[in-house]
Amino acid sequence: MNIEVRVVPGAKKREITREGQAFKVKLLSPAREGKANKELVEYLADFFSVRKSEIVIVLGERDRRKVVSLPIGPAALAALSPSR
Repeated sequence: MNIEVRVVPGAKKREITREGQAFKVKLLSPAREGKANKELVEYLADFFSVRKSEIVIVLGERDRRKVVSLPIGPAALAALSPSR
């Protein structure tokens, strides 16, 4: 399943919140040399309890707005509350 993600690099703490159908993800890493993308994949893998290798940034590799592919279904996504 593909989800829309808005990334906020260089935040003071990691956080994921829902904004309508999309997710807003705050990351500690700066948006340089792929560090924020790497942290995004690691954070999403931990949050959704999937392997890092199963997460793919489909669109927006160099943009704050991204489309990310996750190996979960819509029902599992709806059941998760992003309050961790």
